[in-house]
Amino acid sequence: MNTIPLAINAPDAAPRTRASLLPSPFAEMTAGRVKQPLGDIFELKNFGVNRCTLAPGSISALLHRHTTQDEFIYLLAGEAVLVTDEGEMILTPGMCAGFKAGGRAHRLENRSAAEAVFLEIGDRSAGDTAIYPRDDLAAVFDEGTWRFTHKDGSPY
Repeated sequence: MNTIPLAINAPDAAPRTRASLLPSPFAEMTAGRVKQPLGDIFELKNFGVNRCTLAPGSISALLHRHTTQDEFIYLLAGEAVLVTDEGEMILTPGMCAGFKAGGRAHRLENRSAAEAVFLEIGDRSAGDTAIYPRDDLAAVFDEGTWRFTHKDGSPY
């Protein structure tokens, strides 16, 4: 019998058990973010889908860009500020943004008093690295997981 559900109510999906994959002190910077890995429920292998909730005052990630993976966000509820290396823009429900591999560095910030909820969709191409232009952090997607170091390659 197939154990993969046909459909689910996304807000009821279990949150990721580990709040962040980032090493300290960066993990604490995203403490107000909750990710619900929707794609994993359906055993999707080629791309990931997360329903993300940002508490007031929190951020989605450090400012980053991927070298091989594309990323797409769609705001479902609330308001978020899209911060890029080119400037800022307020996103409201129904707005979306896409980030091609090697393109703009980006993150979302919730500067409002209410939660912001968005979908995060990205591919899972091997050999990806994440570049963090404002932080001493480097990340490599290796054998299905992220490995983090300082920019000089030394471990955290």
